[in-house]
Amino acid sequence: MDKGINKHYLLLHFIVFIWGFSPVLGRFITADTWQLVWFRILITVLVMFLYLKLTKQSLVVNRKDLLKLCGIGLIILVHWLAFYGAIKVSNISVTMVAFSTGTLFSSIIEPILYKRKIKMYEIVIGLVIIAAIGLIFSIETTYWKGILFGIFAALTSSLFGVLNGLMVKRVPSGAISFYELSAALLGLTIFLACSGSFTTDFFVLDQRSMIGLLLLSLVCTVFPFLAAVNLAKYISPYTIVLTVNLETVYGIIWAIIFFKENKEVKPTFYLGVLIILLAVFLNSYLKNVTERKLLNAKPE
Repeated sequence: MDKGINKHYLLLHFIVFIWGFSPVLGRFITADTWQLVWFRILITVLVMFLYLKLTKQSLVVNRKDLLKLCGIGLIILVHWLAFYGAIKVSNISVTMVAFSTGTLFSSIIEPILYKRKIKMYEIVIGLVIIAAIGLIFSIETTYWKGILFGIFAALTSSLFGVLNGLMVKRVPSGAISFYELSAALLGLTIFLACSGSFTTDFFVLDQRSMIGLLLLSLVCTVFPFLAAVNLAKYISPYTIVLTVNLETVYGIIWAIIFFKENKEVKPTFYLGVLIILLAVFLNSYLKNVTERKLLNAKPE
């Protein structure tokens, strides 16, 4: 069992490492937020459908679950619009710092939807994570829009993460991913069509945007999204959201390397990274201790 748990956690960290590059691509792509999100979802849905068909995975779901998946898909859509909107109006560092609030949101949302008691250590660790990332970079008030968008992206990310944790118990992960992203694509397409945004210019992308969108869709979305949904079978949504905080660290490091954000890294950066890593492993340790106590408490 320990080997299985280690395998799942290793895969989760690999996924988070890949996701850490997505905000860099978000800034690299010159297309605006609406174009970026629409083309990203379009490419992802097409490739995902081909993959699911080639691997002969079932896409059969009942009507009730389909409606729920469509609703979650719209939450994912709002999440991506808020996340990349934050990067466009501020920068990667500010966005990722604000995005770290997802841990706190998840510590509250998960117990409510899973109908269990709120564990105090989850809230404490969530607050510690936020404080640690706050140490990494000081946020300027001129980026207040980016901060608000980033926090909203964190809220929606926590929400659909917990909801997927419930759906994956009875619906195949491939079907979950495909229908959610298809609903997101359909929802955004209808909105853009009704708002008159589908002009000729909307479909014109420069070479930089095309390269960035292909990398963002194929490398940072298709595989990670399918794998992350499947991991919800083995790892709690709170733990997933907590580990995703490492995306903040990776994203900021990539931003420094590629865009020279915050050229002079303060000592608090390393302190913040250390605290985040300790919090992630502390959470895993506390989870294991709690599970062992529950197992030992069960009658033979």
